[in-house]
Amino acid sequence: MPAYQRILLKLSGEALMGDDAFGINRATIVRIVDEIADVTRLGVQVAIVIGGGNIFRGVAGGSVGMDRATADYMGMLATVMNSLALADTMNKAGLVARVMSAIGIEQVVEPYVRPKALQYLEEGKVVVFAAGTGNPFFTTDTAAALRGAEIGAEVVLKATKVDGVYTADPNKDPSATRYTSISFDEAMVKNLQVMDATAFALCRDQKLPVRVFSIFKSGALRNVVMGADEGTLVHV
Repeated sequence: MPAYQRILLKLSGEALMGDDAFGINRATIVRIVDEIADVTRLGVQVAIVIGGGNIFRGVAGGSVGMDRATADYMGMLATVMNSLALADTMNKAGLVARVMSAIGIEQVVEPYVRPKALQYLEEGKVVVFAAGTGNPFFTTDTAAALRGAEIGAEVVLKATKVDGVYTADPNKDPSATRYTSISFDEAMVKNLQVMDATAFALCRDQKLPVRVFSIFKSGALRNVVMGADEGTLVHV
C-alpha cells in the first residue's frame, strides 16, 4: 500500500529543460509524466505545482531593470505555459489532467476553485495548479505549500536535481552527507534553504511535511510514495 494517498508534487521549471539552455525538452517531460502515471496507478491522488524558470530564462535578459511585480506576473504566465505542456503530455499518456490558474485566463484554463480541485482529485484526475499564488513577490514554492495545505495533501514532494538535503553543496564538497530526515527548525537554524522562507514557515505551521528528492532518478517518485528511504524528509 502507498504511504500517501494525496500528494502535492512541486516541480521546478528547470526540471523540464533536460540538457537544454531553456524551454521544454520533450524527452524529459515524457519521462516525468511516466513517473507520475506510475504513482497514479497505485491509487495516489496527485496535484502539481510547476515553476516557470525554464521559460522565463529565455527572456531573462530583457527583464533586467524591470519592475519586480511585472517580472513576477511574466513568471506566472510562464508557469501557465509549463502547466499546459505538462497536462497535454499527461492527457496523451492516458491520464486525465486539469489545469487550474490562480489568475483569470478562462479562455485558456479554468480558474482555481478549491472545491472543484478536490472533486477532480477524488475522481482520479491529476490537477496542475498554475500561476503560483496569483500574487507577485511569492514563489511557486509558496504556492506549493499553500495549495498543499488547501487540498489536504499529506506531503509536499519537492522534486529537484539533487537527491535530498545535504550538509553542504555536494557538487562543491565531496564529503557532504545527505540527511535522511531533519526538522523544520533544524533546517532553518542551519540555513539549508530547502524552500523559500515563506513556504517553509507555512509548511511548518500547518505541520505539512516536505520530502526533497531527485526527479531525475528513475523510480524515485514511486519510492517516495511507497515510503522508501528516498531523499530527505523535513518534518515538524
